[in-house]
Amino acid sequence: MALSKEERIAQSIFEQIGGKNNTNKIYNCMTRVRIDLKDSDLVDAETLKKVDGVLGVVQDGDNLQVVVGPGTAQKVATQMASMKGEAKGESLNVNADPELTNGRAQGERIASQNKSEIKKKNDTPFKRSLNAIANIFVPLIPAFVGAGIIGGIASIIQNMMTAGTLDPASWNQIFSVLKVIQNGLFGYLNIYVGINAAKAFGATEGLGGVIGGVVYLNGMVADQPILNIFTGNPLAPGQGGIIGVIFAVYILSIVEKQLRKVVPDSLDIIVTPTISLLVVGLLTIYFIMPIAGVISGALVGGITWVLEVGGAFAGFVLGATFLPLVLFGLHQILTPIHIEMIAETGHTLLLPILAMAGAGQVGAALALWVKCRANKQLTNIIKGALPVGILGIGEPLIYAVTLPLGRPFITACIGGGIGGAVIGAIGNIGATAIGPSGIALIPLIDNGMWWGYVLGLLAAYAGGFVVTYFFGVPKEAMEPTELEVL
Repeated sequence: MALSKEERIAQSIFEQIGGKNNTNKIYNCMTRVRIDLKDSDLVDAETLKKVDGVLGVVQDGDNLQVVVGPGTAQKVATQMASMKGEAKGESLNVNADPELTNGRAQGERIASQNKSEIKKKNDTPFKRSLNAIANIFVPLIPAFVGAGIIGGIASIIQNMMTAGTLDPASWNQIFSVLKVIQNGLFGYLNIYVGINAAKAFGATEGLGGVIGGVVYLNGMVADQPILNIFTGNPLAPGQGGIIGVIFAVYILSIVEKQLRKVVPDSLDIIVTPTISLLVVGLLTIYFIMPIAGVISGALVGGITWVLEVGGAFAGFVLGATFLPLVLFGLHQILTPIHIEMIAETGHTLLLPILAMAGAGQVGAALALWVKCRANKQLTNIIKGALPVGILGIGEPLIYAVTLPLGRPFITACIGGGIGGAVIGAIGNIGATAIGPSGIALIPLIDNGMWWGYVLGLLAAYAGGFVVTYFFGVPKEAMEPTELEVL
């Protein structure tokens, strides 16, 4: 018969402390099993730390404290006393590890552990390439948020001037200043992406920035344009966008590394950057820009068409399937698509729909909170993880609550699909920048469509709650556990 978690931990502790007979007293506090030892020299602390379920070991003379977390501490101590054939000592109302009983911290710790295990299982070359893409854009997220909100304010001012609510003579200057600030990012985005891509791929950052700048075709004479070698038409500045820049800088990293293997150190500073820029610059202009232009145009046009034609159905599918993408880290591949849509159309229609996945998690967590009130450990984690989940940070809820329980993860996906269906049915709900999710995305919704996004959030909350409440709560999640007196 398989041992329970508590039995396994108790047995392992005994094995590493010299056996049952090496204890004078077994008791516990809120997070630790406490043992008064007969002979402290028999303890193998290093091996004990490696026991699955043991979070830490503290030894002070003949007193040994094994950190196993809230709830578990009392159960393990009781099990150890039972295995020894005596009554367990008192439960001390002392919390020596406050970070373990804080709901948010505990949820984040469990989420981090589960997320790390999933990453290890899915460590493939493809996933590593996606991580490289994430490393390119994550440093830019604060800039996207700030510039996006400023751009949104500028758009509101422009609309109010057009409607006659604001006097253009007084507000044109303010509008122009805000647009200049916004375009400090979006006007030179390819350069920033080129620098970060060089850092991610191991190329020289300055050279990556130059390759990003090449895409703008600065220096090209207007009446003597550079021609697309595939179509014969003039190349357009910015053609291919960030998708082309990322690929070009990846080629740059290969060329630069190969050159450094053969170029003498005395000539490296002159030869390597010159040849790298010339070779990759020519490839970028004549091959990468035309091809990437077709790819980016097809992606943006295709997604826009799917959302226009598919409406609520497309929104449901996208909203319901985004969490599995997040789970395996595949959502990172969408970042260049979001940014390309913003560059071409001024907003991304994808992000508001995909943000519904996190709202479905919130609804599912609320249902678990209501139905699993007796499970103090679970509700404590939910209580701490919900506020950040509402703000769009979903990892604590995903990896510490719904995913470990199984069915709530599926019902949360359905809730996200319901919110996505509402967004898709309303249509034309776009975000001017990437980064935030949840309610934090509201200020970035343009064209006055924030109300549609809010309706989608409410629908996802409600959908995730109802489906989870009736179909997604496992029986074991409702079993009572205690948190306060351990």
